[in-house]
Amino acid sequence: MGAATVAPLPADGIPKTGNGGTRSVSRSLIVSASGIRGIVGQGLTPEIVARYGAAFAAHVAAGKPGRGVVLIGRDSRVSGAALLDAASAGVRAVGFDIHDLGIVSTPTGILAVGEDEDAVGGLLVTASHNPAEWNGLKLLSHEGRFVSPAAGRDIQRRFEGEIAYAGPMEIGTRTAREGAIPAHIAAILALPLLDPARIAARGFHVALDCVRGAGGLILPPLLERLGCRVSGLDLEADGRFTRPPEPVPENLGRLSELVTATGADVGFAVDPDVDRLALVDESGRPVGEDWTLALAVELVAAREPGPVVTNLSSSRSVQDAAERVGAPFHRTPVAEANVVARMLEVDASIGGEGNGGVIYPGLHLTRDAPLAAALILQFLAESGSSLGRLIDERSSCRIVKRKVSREGLGVDGALASIAAAAGPETERDLQDGIRLDWPDGSWVHARPSGTEPIFRIMAEAADETLANARADWVERLVRGAG
Repeated sequence: MGAATVAPLPADGIPKTGNGGTRSVSRSLIVSASGIRGIVGQGLTPEIVARYGAAFAAHVAAGKPGRGVVLIGRDSRVSGAALLDAASAGVRAVGFDIHDLGIVSTPTGILAVGEDEDAVGGLLVTASHNPAEWNGLKLLSHEGRFVSPAAGRDIQRRFEGEIAYAGPMEIGTRTAREGAIPAHIAAILALPLLDPARIAARGFHVALDCVRGAGGLILPPLLERLGCRVSGLDLEADGRFTRPPEPVPENLGRLSELVTATGADVGFAVDPDVDRLALVDESGRPVGEDWTLALAVELVAAREPGPVVTNLSSSRSVQDAAERVGAPFHRTPVAEANVVARMLEVDASIGGEGNGGVIYPGLHLTRDAPLAAALILQFLAESGSSLGRLIDERSSCRIVKRKVSREGLGVDGALASIAAAAGPETERDLQDGIRLDWPDGSWVHARPSGTEPIFRIMAEAADETLANARADWVERLVRGAG
């Protein structure tokens, strides 16, 4: 697409000024299987985003010569519009036309790419559950899923090297594309395993917290199509988050209050790009985001027999759900791309991650909170029970989740300390950080996050005291590795 090239970036990915100096940006750009993320104005700047857009387009061009269409979209973050413009400029400069979806959920964007025969890939400007000062890019293949690790490495290589840009008459165009959200809703409602009329007959009252992210544009109309009455919290898609955006129990106090104040049957909370769904029961109790996947597994695998896949950090409740319906069960390293790869390998009926991310191949191969919400309502409609009662009937373990800043910590040293301190009775899994399993069924998983500069520690046991003791033990070892 033209022979013009630009000089390569240095290996650290930080562009230099014309006088040889380094711009005042941080080296805190995180590159992982989930894409790239950074703090806006520091690790992540418009010029970095534009170059990543161009590197992505150059990668696509190498595999699909000729013009094509790249779909772009974003979540509602305040920085999103400017960074979307930058990403678009990079893609167009390599010679691809852009179809702009606007503010959409990540699963909406991925579904749109997978269903568009003209799409050669997609870019979504989002930092998912990260705090408001963060943003990033998620990179999509034309199949409608995240790019493979090998593709990600090639894109990074091009980002750090030379990029061939199009000539002046070959620059791509940018046009708005409407209808992605209604198409996503219609695809969910058309799934054979859902019975919208049966859900509507229950007349559910849903308390909904969209944290002022993209969820406010898709979840209310979906729930209304399912006959639900919605009491909303932060449905405006303006990116001005009023709580930490990760939908973990400690961040759902206002939703819990809304459930009890309105007498709602269930509370749903999502993150800004709407790939995670967390649940609050009818008493206002946040039950933990792992139960989203566990209940979805029990519903889907009972109807569509096949393996279930999740990651090493997901609760035992997911494995119990698979065993309850006789489904083979597999665990992978954390990251959606790893889960999807194993799902394809074993022809899974359902998979996902314990962060509230449900992946159902009957729709598409990505975590999808609107889909998860519909599946939970289907489960409640069929059971005739309340969410709290369903959880209490199935709950056998307590999970705790910790974060430890990686500042000053050595990752390798921390993992080595945990391995050295583990007793001979533990089973060890080193696929992703370190996971230890004890004969009593308790376990702990410690790993450096691929999306934030933190260590994540997950521990689960039959009671919360033991789970916290396991997590405390690992946290001391991690902090001692500084």
